[in-house]
Amino acid sequence: MKNKLFYFLEEHLAPFAGRIGAQRHVMAIRDAFIGAIPFIIVGSFALVIAYPPFSKQTVNFWTVFATKYHNEIMAPYNYTMAMMALWVVTGLGYHLAKNYRKLNPFLAGLLSLVTFLMLSAPMTDGALPIKNMGGTGIFTAMIIGIFIPEMMQFLIKNNIGLKLPEQVPDKIRQSFDLLIPIALVMIVVYPLSVFIYQKTGMIIPELIMQAFKPLISASDSLWAVLMITLIAQVLWWAGVHGATIASGVIAPFVLSNLAVNQQALAAGVPGKELPTIFAQPFIDFFIQLGGSGATFGLVLLFLRSRSLHLKSIGKLSLIPGCFNINEPVVFGTPIVLNPLFFIPWVVAPLVCGTVTWFAFKLELLHRIVIIPPWTTPAPIGAMWSTNWSIQALVIVAINFTLATIIYFPFFKIYERSLLKEESEQHLRTE
Repeated sequence: MKNKLFYFLEEHLAPFAGRIGAQRHVMAIRDAFIGAIPFIIVGSFALVIAYPPFSKQTVNFWTVFATKYHNEIMAPYNYTMAMMALWVVTGLGYHLAKNYRKLNPFLAGLLSLVTFLMLSAPMTDGALPIKNMGGTGIFTAMIIGIFIPEMMQFLIKNNIGLKLPEQVPDKIRQSFDLLIPIALVMIVVYPLSVFIYQKTGMIIPELIMQAFKPLISASDSLWAVLMITLIAQVLWWAGVHGATIASGVIAPFVLSNLAVNQQALAAGVPGKELPTIFAQPFIDFFIQLGGSGATFGLVLLFLRSRSLHLKSIGKLSLIPGCFNINEPVVFGTPIVLNPLFFIPWVVAPLVCGTVTWFAFKLELLHRIVIIPPWTTPAPIGAMWSTNWSIQALVIVAINFTLATIIYFPFFKIYERSLLKEESEQHLRTE
C-alpha cells in the first residue's frame, strides 16, 4: 500500500501539479502578487509605527509620536497596502499579456488598471473613493487582470482592429491596437457595471465580494490551513515546488484576510480580537520554521550527527535555514522522494499549524497585521507580523520543539543506515 501511494505521488500527482504550476493564468496571478509584496511590506511597516504594541493608557515616546503624526505616518499605508488591488490588477494584466506574442504587456497592464478604476472607484464630487482599492477589490482585480489580456488576444487572433498602413511605426501601431479594446470597455463593460448597480444597488467589487463571502470565510479556518499545508508538503516531497503552487492559489484569500485585520486595527479593534487568523505570515513564520517542512530542528539534529554526510548537510544548511531557505537540507539529505522522511515532512507542519491556529483562536497573542519579508528569521518574523507580540515567540518555540521531536526518530533511523554505509565504505577503502 505504501509503495502504491509513493508511486501515485511520483508518477501522477507530481506531473499534474507541475502542469498546474506552469499554467499561464496561475503563473500570472503568482507573479502579480509577488510584484505587489514590496508595496504591502512598506504599507504594513507604516501601520506598525502608527499603532504601537501598547495599551491605550500607555504613554511613552512612541505612543505620543504615533498620535501626534498619525496622518503622516499612515500616508505610506494609504498609498500602498490600502491600494494593493491597483498593483495586482496592473501586474496581472502585464504578466498574462507576456504569454501572448502579439500583445504589448505594458498597454495590457494599463488598460487593466483603467478598467478596474472605472468599475471599482466611480468618481464622486471629483474624488475617487479608495474603499475597493484594497483587500475588498482583490478578486475584482484578478477577474479584470485576466479578462483584459484575453479580450485583447481574442481581437488580435480574429483580426479585429484598425488596419494601419505598413509604414506606420510599430509603437504607434500598438497604441492604436488599444483603441478597440478601450472602446469595448467603454461601450460594453462600463454600461454593464452601471446596469448591475441600478438593479442591485452594489458596484461590481461589492457584488463579487458578496459572492465570494462563503469561500473567504472557509479560507480562514483550520481546515484551510491544514489542506494548503498538506498539499504543499506532498508536492514538495514529490519534487514539485509546492509552496509556489499553494501560494498562487491562496494569495488572494490571505491578502484579503490581512487587509480585513489592518482595517479593523485602524478602527480601534484590540489586536487579539481582530477578525481573521490565516494570513501569509502564519505559514512563513509559525509553520515552516527554517523553510518548507519545518526543517530547522532537523538541521540542528544533523549538526550533532555521527554521520559525516548528515553533519556536512547540517553545516551547509544552518545559515540558509535561519532565513527560511532549506533547499540544501531538502535535496542534500535528500528528503525529496525519500520514503523515510515522508511522514515527518508532512506531519510536523500540520502539527505546527494546528498549535498556532488554536493559539490565535484562544486569543493568546496579537493576530497578524503585517507581512515581513519571508526570509526574516522565524522568531523575529512571527513577532513582527503580530505587531511585536512576545507570545508569538513562545508559540514559535513550542512549534520548533514539536517539529524536532517529530523528526527525531526518523533522523535516528536514517543516521543508523548512513553510519552502516559509511562504515562499509571505510572498510572497502582500507
